[in-house]
Amino acid sequence: MAGAQFDPEAVRAFEQARWERAAAAYPTTFAGATRPFIEPLLDAARVGCGDRLLDLACGPGFVASAAHARGAEARGMDFSPAMLAVARAREATVRFDQGDAETVPYPDATFDAVVSNFGIHHVPRPLFALREAYRVLRHGGRVAFSFWAEPSENIAWKLVLDAVSRYGDRAASSAPEPGGGFATAGQCASALEAAGFAECATRLVRARWQHRDAQALVDALQAGTARMAAVLEAQQPTAKVAIVANIASCAAHYRNSAGIDLPIAAVIASGVRRRKPADST
Repeated sequence: MAGAQFDPEAVRAFEQARWERAAAAYPTTFAGATRPFIEPLLDAARVGCGDRLLDLACGPGFVASAAHARGAEARGMDFSPAMLAVARAREATVRFDQGDAETVPYPDATFDAVVSNFGIHHVPRPLFALREAYRVLRHGGRVAFSFWAEPSENIAWKLVLDAVSRYGDRAASSAPEPGGGFATAGQCASALEAAGFAECATRLVRARWQHRDAQALVDALQAGTARMAAVLEAQQPTAKVAIVANIASCAAHYRNSAGIDLPIAAVIASGVRRRKPADST
């Protein structure tokens, strides 16, 4: 609700409940959108053999698995028991811990790299999470996180959000307002700088997300996301029909023999912990 006081605990409870619900379906739904950005994310953190890596807000652990395949000593952390159960079932060679990204349960200077694939913006206070990443990195260690690019660069999102604006109500969801995410690459870099990181950089990475049709896209978003799922679920039944039809019409340009092949894009932001600790604030 506009003007409502920000409540980090309400945001945390909403996000945790939603990801608990999405965990089982995530690997076969929304993971199709997030997995293409894993290797660029690890490249941004310069993850290699022997590095100690933390996959923050790890979900089902795909990033930790990819880091392990590079020879890193990977560890995953998430606040969702259901997501951790999925991660542990699919990857027995990586340790997965339960914890909150705003209060990471590891000693100072534990890791050579901290990464998060589309996780930081779900934290009630992203700057707290980035400061925790700074704390647990060794001096000279690297952080990297991904965040969805703005809709003009991200056609899958633009199609859905435009359709909801035309035929539904984007404000219908009862989800609490987020504490502060990122709308631009500049905001990602500024947040890293505010957390104490140096050599802050951003990169736009593009990929594709294939679906059978518009309904399959909507189904994947409803099954495998948090806030987008809440928006879609809040629409009236007649509006949902119109939304899917509008997405199908506008996605005609992206149709191929397998369905619709949608451009998606993400910002990958990275930074380095100063070799001398930043001043405490």
